[in-house]
Amino acid sequence: MGVDPARDWMVPQYRELMATVHHGLPLEVISAQYLGKIGPARIPDGVKVLPTQVSIAAQLPHATGLAWGLRLRGEDAVVLTYIGDGGSSEGDFHEALNLAGVTNAPVIFFMSNNQWAISTSRRVQSATTSFALRAAGYGFEGVEVDGNDVMAVYDVVVSAVEKARAGDGPTLIEAVTYRMSFHNTTDNPARYRDPVEYEEARGRDPIERVQKYLASLGLWDQDREANLTVELRGEIDSALEAAFAAPLPTPRDLFDNIYEDPPDRVLRQRAQLLDGQQ
Repeated sequence: MGVDPARDWMVPQYRELMATVHHGLPLEVISAQYLGKIGPARIPDGVKVLPTQVSIAAQLPHATGLAWGLRLRGEDAVVLTYIGDGGSSEGDFHEALNLAGVTNAPVIFFMSNNQWAISTSRRVQSATTSFALRAAGYGFEGVEVDGNDVMAVYDVVVSAVEKARAGDGPTLIEAVTYRMSFHNTTDNPARYRDPVEYEEARGRDPIERVQKYLASLGLWDQDREANLTVELRGEIDSALEAAFAAPLPTPRDLFDNIYEDPPDRVLRQRAQLLDGQQ
């Protein structure tokens, strides 16, 4: 069995939308977060997902610490966290993996190697032939997998979860894929990406591959795709409507959930703000 939303934790970066939804985080909560609505964006009780991290690799020490804490408490739980190949150059990556190895923490580091750290090619980012090899330096296993093969990725993750749950420590998984689109809306990959390499990567599209596989088993066709598209579009539209209808934060919200016992200066500032609003 793979990651269990009822007991295992997910520590995402900013790319894991579908992973967090699958783990139980409602779409309307995610949408509210992007709209800056801090109250409706609160992660519901029982959903074992940490807040999305945009600062590169900063979530990895959190994941290791969480996994270590779960182990010390004797809980039968595993932590799955994510990083890109570019994030592996951050100090947080090395510190988190080193601590995970030392503490034998039940954590899985899932690296999506899409060959580009913004416009920096994987070839000039590191001389290693495989990022998965780095795990040996921290005392645990690294596994490289075809990131465009859904079944292979699932199999590798399940094995890593079972190993961590059995007390056999962390795993670094490198899923080798390719970034087909831009890094962000200010990026122009045509300025640095080899068009031949790009066309070759198109032939390994993971969505098309899994669709063809399911079709060969009689489990996928154009009608099912059309029906699913309508169903999912409805779910997304409903989530967005709920998020837009949710209340906006107010200035007084700045003082909530910061201190258990606010110091006098904060109480004075809050009182001055509320007096000015009356």
